Amino acid sequence: MFESIMSGQVLFRTMTLSGQGRITLVPDVAVIRLGVQLTGADLEEVQSQNAIQSQAVLNALHRMGITDIRTFQYAIDKYYENVNGTSVDRGYTVRNIMEIRTDDTGQVGAVIDAAVNAGSNVVDLISFEVANSERYYQQSLNLAVADAIEKAKSISTELGIPIDPTPISITENSSMPRPIQPFQRELAATPIVPGTVTVEADISAEFAY
Repeated sequence: MFESIMSGQVLFRTMTLSGQGRITLVPDVAVIRLGVQLTGADLEEVQSQNAIQSQAVLNALHRMGITDIRTFQYAIDKYYENVNGTSVDRGYTVRNIMEIRTDDTGQVGAVIDAAVNAGSNVVDLISFEVANSERYYQQSLNLAVADAIEKAKSISTELGIPIDPTPISITENSSMPRPIQPFQRELAATPIVPGTVTVEADISAEFAY
């Protein structure tokens, strides 16, 4: 985008260009959300059974050396089943979801299998991330600014016009991402491949010429 701007008695033109920066990394943190969800007519009984299975899952994780565990969600809801168009009260659903963080991304499949074997019947999410992601996002922003500057120089050369390569304004159009990988359960040992994580940044920069 090209514009003309009057500053004092000086008329100068501006161009606004986009810039993109991208860094591809191997993730070093895995976040897993899993737990136990049970349904039954007697709330006290369902709560008790859920607590027993949840504790068994915790014990299995602790035996693996997993210590970074927190309760992500605990919910009790009425459970209704549709029978011939009629909503029938079937009791209660008790859901207890834990969030597990580990820096051993190669252990994710084993963690899931151990939890499922101990009584977990819900796996909500697997997220692969990088530690110090803010630092990598800042690097991506710097690459995005450099990309916009290179575009400005290229346009200046092509059009034969002088341009100040220092942007007079920069607008950040992106935010730090949190990559997520969906989970699909296999019948055999669960293969989970972290792959790579891409940290991207987008900016708009204005240049005077």
